[in-house]
Amino acid sequence: MNIPGLTVAKTAEGEVKPRLIVCHGSEDGLAKTAIDGNALLIGVSTIVGGGDGEVFDVVRSGLAQVFYSETIAIGDPITANADGRAKKAMSGDFIIGYAEVAGDADELGAIWIVPSKQA
Repeated sequence: MNIPGLTVAKTAEGEVKPRLIVCHGSEDGLAKTAIDGNALLIGVSTIVGGGDGEVFDVVRSGLAQVFYSETIAIGDPITANADGRAKKAMSGDFIIGYAEVAGDADELGAIWIVPSKQA
């Protein structure tokens, strides 16, 4: 399921692969692959990622497809693992949103993008 809302262009800080969770880069206009839930998660890369310094699209709202890193149930709050893949959030993690479909590791799932921080 892929029903993107707002999609914006960002410049990749390092390589950003397709369908991964991203966060802000070190400067305005940059985004990079998220490596955990310790930083604000801003969206999901589309089917086309970007090499370092290349422009790529980031889905910032709506539903987006993302690769799962573990078994995820519908409604689970989602954060990023070390590879930018979706995993269940723990207390205190920044989250990108909530799982729209159940899935297992290495499957392409879908999330409803609602950035926030897990209580």
